Amino acid sequence: MDCDKIGKLIYNLRKEKDMTQKQLADLMNISDKTISKWERGLGCPDVSLLPELSQILGVNIEDILSGTIELNETIGGNMKKLKFYICPQCHNFMTATGDATISCCGKRLEASVAAKAGESHLLTIEPMEDELYVSSSHEMSKEHYISFVAYVTGDRVFIVKQYPEWNMQFRFPKVGHGKLYFHCSNHGLFYQLI
Repeated sequence: MDCDKIGKLIYNLRKEKDMTQKQLADLMNISDKTISKWERGLGCPDVSLLPELSQILGVNIEDILSGTIELNETIGGNMKKLKFYICPQCHNFMTATGDATISCCGKRLEASVAAKAGESHLLTIEPMEDELYVSSSHEMSKEHYISFVAYVTGDRVFIVKQYPEWNMQFRFPKVGHGKLYFHCSNHGLFYQLI
């Protein structure tokens, strides 16, 4: 651990929050001299204080320990770069258009890689006026179901959350060409072109 780098990061994050050393110290029930010592690189926070410090400063513990925060490139919100992070435990999902550090159920999630849908997972897509009617004969039991469907174009994403024992049919507004992403609870993330 580089105490200088960690101290500079704590200083910068504290200033971003518009907090004094005393205010940060009071929130953590420690002395402001301890905060001063960290910021000058004369010591590092004790491991037991890291969870509280990371919560107050709004960063991951790993970022504090590395002494740096990696910023993503600005990519202009291009939805075609959308990544899906899906929890294998609860099937909760999050999305991001850039790199992200995401965790759920106590575990860090990696971006899922979508496979092209084969015959057993293809969704039926029927154009109806200015909408797309999406349906599927996919099993929708508690053990095996489609948890969400997302229609992704260059500048938009429409998401429909699905639950076990629901009838798998809904409509999306038709907004041009794109990809339909969907997650099978047993087989992972798939896509098909629209």
